[in-house]
Amino acid sequence: MDNFSQLWPLLYRALLETALMVSISIFFAVLIGLPLGILLYITQHPLLFKIKPLNATLGWLVNIVRSFPFIILIVAIMPFATWLVNASHGPVFASVALSIAAVPLFARLVESSFNSVGDGVIEASIAGGAPIYLIVTDVLLPEAKNSITQAITLTIISIIAFSATAGVVGGGGVGDLAIRYGYYRYDTLTMIVTVIVLVIIVQIVQWAGDFISNRAEER
Repeated sequence: MDNFSQLWPLLYRALLETALMVSISIFFAVLIGLPLGILLYITQHPLLFKIKPLNATLGWLVNIVRSFPFIILIVAIMPFATWLVNASHGPVFASVALSIAAVPLFARLVESSFNSVGDGVIEASIAGGAPIYLIVTDVLLPEAKNSITQAITLTIISIIAFSATAGVVGGGGVGDLAIRYGYYRYDTLTMIVTVIVLVIIVQIVQWAGDFISNRAEER
């Protein structure tokens, strides 16, 4: 790029693609990862619904997915992603791998958030005759809401980092812009601008997560 005016339209489109990838991925991460995190917690807690074989199986599946470097994961599931979205490139295509990577990450973060809840409130709920679903909805989730907010923030930031890697396989977004125009064409301006933009996005997301968490804690 000779100047920023030529870069801006490409950057604007890349930002929209990144926003689309992050939105789709965090939606499925919370939709699937939250119940999965709850299952991981209650199936290992002696006061709730401890089922060791189920917990071991879920933990094994989660750890398998998390053990894949993202670049290998996205290449490995390319046939499945292509079949699922009927496309072999673009932000929706990349969102399949991003969602698969984000779900186990968020599930483990949710489990960790619940681990910070004291056994005393759980014991009190059980003594009061509360069923497990009420303990989850009325005790665990409210007590861990700040930690879960931070977990969502961390997951979004991780997805942003993963989405930059998705540019290697034509996933679109800011990472794709940096690779195609910055790296392959030796365009220093594009590389610098995309790095700055990614840093700014991460800072905004982290600030927003901290703000929401602090406001929730004050209530």
